[in-house]
Amino acid sequence: MNFAEILEKKAKVYPAKPAIIFKGQTITFLQLKETAFRLASSLIKLGTKKGDRVAIYLPNCPEYIYCFLGVFLQRGVCVPLDFMLTEEEVINFINHSESKIIITQEKKGVDLNKVKKSCPSLEKIIIFQENIGLSTGEDFLSLEELLKEEAAFPKIEIEEKDYSSIFYTSGSTGHPKGVLLNYGHLLNPIETVDYFLHPTDQDSFICAGVPFSHVGGLDYMLFMLYFGTTLLLMERFHPLEFLKDIEKYRITIFCIVPSMYVAVLSLKEYDKFDLSSLRYAVVFGAPSSPILLERFHRVCPNAYLLNGWGLTETAAPNGYLATGTNTKEIPHTGKFPPDLQAKLVDNEGSSFEGEAQGELWLKGRAIMLGYYKEPALTNQVLTPDGWFKTGDIARRDSLGRYSIVGRKKEMIKVAGEIVFEPEVEEAIQRHPKVLEAAVIGVPDRLRGEVPKALVVAKPNEKLEAEELRFFLKDHLAHFKIPHYFEFVEVLPKNRTGKIDKEKLRQGNLEGEKVH
Repeated sequence: MNFAEILEKKAKVYPAKPAIIFKGQTITFLQLKETAFRLASSLIKLGTKKGDRVAIYLPNCPEYIYCFLGVFLQRGVCVPLDFMLTEEEVINFINHSESKIIITQEKKGVDLNKVKKSCPSLEKIIIFQENIGLSTGEDFLSLEELLKEEAAFPKIEIEEKDYSSIFYTSGSTGHPKGVLLNYGHLLNPIETVDYFLHPTDQDSFICAGVPFSHVGGLDYMLFMLYFGTTLLLMERFHPLEFLKDIEKYRITIFCIVPSMYVAVLSLKEYDKFDLSSLRYAVVFGAPSSPILLERFHRVCPNAYLLNGWGLTETAAPNGYLATGTNTKEIPHTGKFPPDLQAKLVDNEGSSFEGEAQGELWLKGRAIMLGYYKEPALTNQVLTPDGWFKTGDIARRDSLGRYSIVGRKKEMIKVAGEIVFEPEVEEAIQRHPKVLEAAVIGVPDRLRGEVPKALVVAKPNEKLEAEELRFFLKDHLAHFKIPHYFEFVEVLPKNRTGKIDKEKLRQGNLEGEKVH
């Protein structure tokens, strides 16, 4: 993917068109090109070259996009880091990736001087919005000053197989899982979205707080560049501002996670906004309740509501599934693009034919190169002949269409019977008093494991465990009904807005047992 050619073309065709809108400020395609070129020039003057790792540790802002492009233009390797990471995690990931430069801003609890001393590979720290109080030396540079450089740099040849990015998917403990992608992988999100949604330069996307440290955040930038769309960028997700922005800027496409839909539908005035501009509303990151999506669909009946699917390891997105809320399906729904092979396998790796349910394995050029510097971890998920074990349980119907049932680790074995947590969650969320729910497996002396539900009731609603259990008898087999219920005010979320099941599993919460 030649970013210099794409930027030059878009700046020529759409010089005054907004490429990015952030906090009411507009950045045109021409301004975007010039700023990215200046940063690339500055990085080259600092001695960076093709293949050098450059870490980016910033909140969502236009500068994050400039940094992505500046590194890609000089054919470096981006190491996007979540701005919620701790000092220890930042040091760990810089050392693991052997990053040469970090572009960041001051953050409470992170001593950049300590970071510099703790990371032997780190040569320069580039600071955005530098504060006077920071004690800096010659290795600390101002991003604002670098963006004033002359926008000229030599053409650097690159091949699709050259490394482009390392996306970290784990914390500071244990083995770091850095998903290694090349420049060819950056075409996959574009081609997949084009195959299913066919965006044009008349479309506009809203990035509702999905961090740029996540491959889903990077995708928004790729779509904006390739299709010439406008990107409305939110630093973080605010449900009311989200709806206001869709109405004001006539947004046509968005992708959010289920908990964001819950937050939107919790607003008393959510159905008072004009959302008629929407063409596609996509839920990503986890299977979502049809009831939830049906409620949202009432305020944008002309939009297609889809479940998107993909992983960092497969350069997401990789497919779109129907939600049951549309009067007709878009082409290819439930399928994968032609260059991505899929199969369902049992626990021994043997394939199922026809209608079946099993673990989803994928093969094709969307699959990551591996986990950076972690061959043992890579070998656990990549077979010698190139199949990637997604860890997702999927179902295939008679027409060859796939639907995601849940993660393997979201599968509970109750006295030999299989229970999928998302199925139980969806049934609980059908109760009119329930705002949100999460289900996990907990040990049981007789059955080995049983479901436990953590439930958030709607505001001003009182909900009892017996009431929920009675309700679920009409929706679930008896062995799928949770043995424990716990009512909580909120459920923990990760940075992409998904419910953090690992925190729940480690919580050791007793809950209320229903006999």
